[in-house]
Amino acid sequence: MPASVNELVDLLDVEQLEVNLFRGGQPENSRLKRVFGGQVAGQAVSAAQRTVTDGKQLHSLHVYFILGGDPSIPIIYDVESVRDGRSFATRRVSARQHGEVIFYMTASFQKDEAGWDHQDVLPPTPGPDEATSMLDLVQFISPDGTEQWQQEWGGFDMRYVGDPRPEDDPSRQLQPVVQRMWFRAAEQLPDDPQLHRAAFTYYSDFSLLGAALVPHGVLISSPKVQPASLDHVVWFHRPFRADEWLLYDQTSPSASGARGLSTARVFKQDGTLVATVAQEGLIRPAKRPEDR
Repeated sequence: MPASVNELVDLLDVEQLEVNLFRGGQPENSRLKRVFGGQVAGQAVSAAQRTVTDGKQLHSLHVYFILGGDPSIPIIYDVESVRDGRSFATRRVSARQHGEVIFYMTASFQKDEAGWDHQDVLPPTPGPDEATSMLDLVQFISPDGTEQWQQEWGGFDMRYVGDPRPEDDPSRQLQPVVQRMWFRAAEQLPDDPQLHRAAFTYYSDFSLLGAALVPHGVLISSPKVQPASLDHVVWFHRPFRADEWLLYDQTSPSASGARGLSTARVFKQDGTLVATVAQEGLIRPAKRPEDR
């Protein structure tokens, strides 16, 4: 993840090479060995949105992460215009490096329409000012990791609420896992709804796999686990800004077969439900050296 909002905006501004063909850059000075999955998804969203020019807005995306990306070279995004209808448009995006497909996305766009409206209610949750800064949490867990954290993740302000107890939120008594975080871009973004959707998509891959490990007492950064995003889905429900506080209300209904499934409802501070996210990923227990 970029170290600043300006770098985030630049990273999501994919370069058009030809009709429906785009190139995405890489963050400067990143120490990551693989491209962050949210970066590929965010750049793919930016590329797909550039090909829909009749006012339709992205309302859902379904992706598969196929191979780990190489952070030392650009990523090529090939957008296929599957359908352009009166109400909906569909795009399919393949991302390539070294001549291989590393990622697929199918995205659906819709024109604004009126209709029935209902939503879940914002759960009882401390506000962002009462939550713990992720930088402070990193400093507590690993004091030597704060500089790298700021370099890799400084583009977003994240506040950790934690795993609330059922007595604090009776509606979740039957849920095995609840993990909540507030997040927003660290600085104001330009007034472009497409950029805000791409920035949200970028962030949405950050913590879902970690939620699947909560009941097992293992951090996603632990050497005990081999993690990788496998597939990822986002449904956008209502307008939002990625530079205003959003609550990432995460649950994990299942972990089995070395995979974890997590879902999340995303709320604005005023209680508006703006998106729903789901992800399944690899959470394989890492083999000890003596077991290899």
